[in-house]
Amino acid sequence: SILMQRRLFLYNFRNLRKAKGRRETYLCYVVKRRDSATSCSLDFGYLRNQMGCHVEMLFLRYIAAWDLDPGRCYRITWFTSWSPCYDCAQHITDFLRSYPNLTLRIFMARLYFCEDRKAEPEGLRRLHKAGAQIAIMTFKDYFYCWNTFVENREQTFKGWEGLHENSVHLARKLQRILLPLYEVDDLRDAFKILGL
Repeated sequence: SILMQRRLFLYNFRNLRKAKGRRETYLCYVVKRRDSATSCSLDFGYLRNQMGCHVEMLFLRYIAAWDLDPGRCYRITWFTSWSPCYDCAQHITDFLRSYPNLTLRIFMARLYFCEDRKAEPEGLRRLHKAGAQIAIMTFKDYFYCWNTFVENREQTFKGWEGLHENSVHLARKLQRILLPLYEVDDLRDAFKILGL
């Protein structure tokens, strides 16, 4: 099926703060071509990581095989169960530099290993600096995914307990990650002065 099973979506995209046991990454995508003021959907679907290959790399290989017209503008939207790891973020950054006529929006359910002293936050900063629009999924995004990518049998999406609170928490964490490092240092200095 071109659509994801409900249980797979609900299990893998749940925005838990501690998502123990969720080792797979799922990526739902929409590819559109911009023609002046209108856009035309070219493809949509979902992928998951396979045999040691991260899902972001699978998608980049898939889209590179399209031989995109450099004279046209394209927009890709991703909804991922995890944010990209450092290496994938670097590959996506390189990909975006190779295709200046392409824009990428990434909506993430959870942040992958974005703790202190890990490389993943730096990968997200580089990706953001390369022009990718990065955000945490909200109820509206889950609702869209449910109606676009999931075999929902015409059932309405019902959020789980904590969806909104976890989205807000993760969005704040992402916002701190994407702050320029000098602003982070300024904030740390201000907190030290205030004794916090």
